[in-house]
This record gives sequence, structure tokens and C-alpha cells, in this order.
Amino acid sequence: MTTRRQRLVAENLTLLLPRVPYIDAEAIREAANARHMRDLSPASAVWLATLAYVRHQHTDYDELRDEGYGRDEARFFVVDAVNETLDRWGATRRLVSTEDETADEADQPS
Repeated sequence: MTTRRQRLVAENLTLLLPRVPYIDAEAIREAANARHMRDLSPASAVWLATLAYVRHQHTDYDELRDEGYGRDEARFFVVDAVNETLDRWGATRRLVSTEDETADEADQPS
């Protein structure tokens, strides 16, 4: 039996990432339904879970951190790799770097 929140997370995941592979979708769905995400809207939880998952599973983020780069520096260096993965999955939004944030905020769906 699924809860209303689980259904909303699944719907938001499908809307955000229509071509995400099943194994990746399951991991993102599980993370978005985690206890620490329950105060967020389902859409926000899916977005944040997606970014964290892609960053750790599909980029060199962890290796950069192991090499001594700070969190923000490592995140900056993997923005393009995150967006490449999001593009492959048909994402309806993209990650922007802090340099692009001001210019692209108006383009981001709410």
C-alpha cells in the first residue's frame, strides 16, 4: 500500500525525469521519501534527491572531495556533468551554477 506522499513523489519524479532509468528512479524515489525530506513538498524533495543522487552516482564529486576540494568547489566542477545526466533523462529543469543563477532563476519552473 502506498501513501499519498509516495504517489505524489512518484508523479513528480515522472514529470521531472521522464526518461530516468528504473534503477536510478528507485533510488531517487527512496531518497525523496526519506524522513528528513518529509517537510518539503514532493516536488522539492524529488529535485533535491535527484541532485544529490546524480552528484554522487554520476559525477566525480566524491573523488574531488577526496582530493581536498571543498563542497562548494566540488559542486561547481560537476555542474556540467549533472546537467548532462539530467538532459539524458529528459529533465524539465537544469542545475545552474552560482554565476548563472541570477540570469537563469526566471527560467526555472517553480
